[in-house]
Amino acid sequence: MKNVFSNTKKGILMVAMMATVMGFANDGELIVKDAKRTSLTFKNVKEGNSLTIKDANGLTLYKELIKKSGVYSKGFDLRALPDGIYFFELEKDVEIKTIPFSVSHNKVTFNKESETLYNKPIVVVKKDMLYITKIDSNYEPFTISLFGKNSGELLYTETVTNTCVIEKVYKLKAGNYKLVLNSNNKYFTKFINN
Repeated sequence: MKNVFSNTKKGILMVAMMATVMGFANDGELIVKDAKRTSLTFKNVKEGNSLTIKDANGLTLYKELIKKSGVYSKGFDLRALPDGIYFFELEKDVEIKTIPFSVSHNKVTFNKESETLYNKPIVVVKKDMLYITKIDSNYEPFTISLFGKNSGELLYTETVTNTCVIEKVYKLKAGNYKLVLNSNNKYFTKFINN
């Protein structure tokens, strides 16, 4: 077991060290430059967006905050990862793009058909009104939970199902709240001081 953790740490370090800037390409395009490197390129990124590499359990192996708006391109030696299923995740302001890949015997395979685009919920608080909007073309259940910030008490919960466009408005009393939104195993938390 100790050896597995040691190899995983080495794999993570190798991915981080082998990251180099490559050429320009279309949004989300993967280009294999040689048998050792994979180039990942995105157009229209903003400073502050994040790129992560996660394993099948959601464990973050690599994370980078994008420092420059425009085109992002970087090379990765993914062969250093242990055999398994992984994915790149590009998190922008209102969406998350997931690009899955697998590693088997030092061979990296991307599954283009399994790429996903997840629309993040948008939360706006104006005075005593809470507005929540979410677009979900997959009609996934969307759970809204409002907690008292100080007490942690669940004040309200609702699960919306079978809806593509979710638009909710709530009137808030004066106070501090913790809003937790959950859809497709992704959680978003916002603290509200009203």
